Amino acid sequence: MTPERITRLETVLNKRQPDLTVVLENVFDPHNISAVMRTCDAVGIQDMYILNYKIPPHRKWGAKSSSSAAKWLSIHQFTDAGECFAALRKNYKKIYTTHLSSDAVSLHELNLTEPVALVFGNEHSGVSEEIIAMADGNFIIPQVGIIKSLNISVACAVTLYEAFRQKNEAGHYNNVKLQGEQLETLRTNWGFIDENE
Repeated sequence: MTPERITRLETVLNKRQPDLTVVLENVFDPHNISAVMRTCDAVGIQDMYILNYKIPPHRKWGAKSSSSAAKWLSIHQFTDAGECFAALRKNYKKIYTTHLSSDAVSLHELNLTEPVALVFGNEHSGVSEEIIAMADGNFIIPQVGIIKSLNISVACAVTLYEAFRQKNEAGHYNNVKLQGEQLETLRTNWGFIDENE
């Protein structure tokens, strides 16, 4: 691996945000999953959770949509909602779902600088009642059009770039957040070793 490649990968690792994640619940279209992966990589998310208890397993993600983003992410797959949320609770202070309800708050009211997991639901039925009941709250993306929903990959991109804005203004991208074993594991998985080791 060239020094230039190592420098580029180190720069990416230094911007990763382990306190922000996305959870996809029963998202059916592999191209939507891949598009979300690409956005996750773009804003520095390392860990992504896929909760799938309705869709046939081992569906291939759309390589064209993800531009191989899956290679650079740590994908955690679950078939049980309780197990998924138990894992999330170990690392994230709040879990929010995208859900149009009377108690939903605007995306812009969320504090996305704290450790947070954002749940996006199935293309047709949205986030399930089970997941809504386990989450800390619901949010909506402000819209003024007739159609009150966005494609899941678009909704995720809008949400993650609001998180990016908040975290960038708070200086989160100026400090290295990945540490210890997780960092070394990623360096190994990505195929390079720190020159100081």
